[in-house]
Amino acid sequence: MRASRAETTDLHDGLAEALSAVGDRWSLAIVGNLLEAPLRFGELQERLTTISANVLSQRLRALQTAGLVAASPYSRRPPRYLYELTSAGRELAGPLRLLGEWGSRRIGLPAQGPRHSACDTPLELRWYCAACDEHVEAPLDAAEEEELVFA
Repeated sequence: MRASRAETTDLHDGLAEALSAVGDRWSLAIVGNLLEAPLRFGELQERLTTISANVLSQRLRALQTAGLVAASPYSRRPPRYLYELTSAGRELAGPLRLLGEWGSRRIGLPAQGPRHSACDTPLELRWYCAACDEHVEAPLDAAEEEELVFA
């Protein structure tokens, strides 16, 4: 069974929404740094050494507007803020880890993702159907791939 045009459009709409929220040059780097802990503006600047202050300010405002970052004032004069991820922002941890793994493989670096504590082997991501309580084996054939719908 082929995916309907509506399902295909929904997938593209979802990707478009994700890219509008975090698809610019610096947003994912900011989110990645905030995954570790809330940070002040200066701390973010120290970690992202090549971003200018005005671009960092713009990206932080855009991430706040998208509902991914919250700013809490810690000083009124001058106004200073602590930036932290919202629950929606923390949901990006998995996709960021996958992107980091992909990037590492592309440049020949070892996997940096989570490891099994018993044997120190890198963990693998697998497709799983919660309704059937089954792992879906890869690779999918062309017909199955067309039926795949992201929930």
